[in-house]
Amino acid sequence: MEYRIPDSEFEKRWKKVIEGVREKGLDILICHSNEADFANVRYLSDYWPVFETAGVAISKKGKLALLIGPESETFAEDRSKIKKIYKILQYRESAEPNYPDMKLDDFSIVFKELVGDKVKKIGISGYQIFPLPVYEAIKKAAPDAEIIKSDEIIDNLRIIKSEIELKIMKRAFEISEIALEQTLKSINPEMTEIEVVGIIEKAIYENGAEYEGHPQYVLSGKNSTHAIGRPKYEKIGKNKLIQLNIGARVSGYSSSVGRPICIGKFKSEDKKLVQKGLDMHLKTIEWIKSGIRANEIVKKFYEYGEKIGVSKNILYGPCHGTGMMEVEKPWMELTSEYYLKENMTFQVDTFLYCEEFGLRWENGVIVKKYGVELLSQKLTEIIEL
Repeated sequence: MEYRIPDSEFEKRWKKVIEGVREKGLDILICHSNEADFANVRYLSDYWPVFETAGVAISKKGKLALLIGPESETFAEDRSKIKKIYKILQYRESAEPNYPDMKLDDFSIVFKELVGDKVKKIGISGYQIFPLPVYEAIKKAAPDAEIIKSDEIIDNLRIIKSEIELKIMKRAFEISEIALEQTLKSINPEMTEIEVVGIIEKAIYENGAEYEGHPQYVLSGKNSTHAIGRPKYEKIGKNKLIQLNIGARVSGYSSSVGRPICIGKFKSEDKKLVQKGLDMHLKTIEWIKSGIRANEIVKKFYEYGEKIGVSKNILYGPCHGTGMMEVEKPWMELTSEYYLKENMTFQVDTFLYCEEFGLRWENGVIVKKYGVELLSQKLTEIIEL
């Protein structure tokens, strides 16, 4: 099977976004992405910026354009499903070259050609990462326009996955599981955390990943207390917790498989917390199914944590959306009033920590009427090598 999004799926996405622009009363929607958080632009165009940033403009008249930086024209022409492309200075790389000999476009041209008449309402998608230079360029081109946070237009589409999206995600998780198994065969206590990352990277690329789903986590001992962290040039050692989170990306879709492991035997008290984390993780998976309000699962998670005596060890929980980004909307929190629907996808992300170490059990799931379909499940057990 070829793991890619077909042109027909992009066309469906465009139609739905145009409908959203019209329903919200916008003249035009400007979506933003950068190299790290590429999802909105890639979702609509399959283009993924390098060094520079990028946008997609969608007007109420049904016209679309890709917005790129000055150096990416040939790359964008080769990659983008959207054929109308504008080169705009404000999407340049952070070194801020001026490109004095290059003919560039600006937002006044974009608005004139895609909207035509006066622009009164401009929607912004990717609001959390939207850069000030692009915002200022929009304001200069349409000083009297109202600018409206409009993330939900694309977010609501991305939350429910199509069958081809699910097939691609399943492949990404398969590759991550293969990489986990290969890493467990090769790892030894004299390796540094970064050397173990090398094993993971080799495995994901050999097995078909296009890129990392996220920076690989290899965090040993005290380093594992970091819920978000990066590996160091430190030996992983024996008889202490080593946190692995392995993520491969396939055709724009990310995965993550998280396991706490030990070379040798866990200390008795450490193993108890690792087991309690696994118990909470498996319970959370049991509670998920379509029709359930998200915060009901969260309440059960915290109640169960109190029951087994780990309330003080919980940083957050218990799930977050996943798809193009390994972490994406929606989160499951106590404030989450939405109801789960079929083909939503989540990372069941169970992170506990104490002063000496932290641990994360993480697996991907697809919401179904009866419960979940697991995207990853291998080696969901205490791992002592």
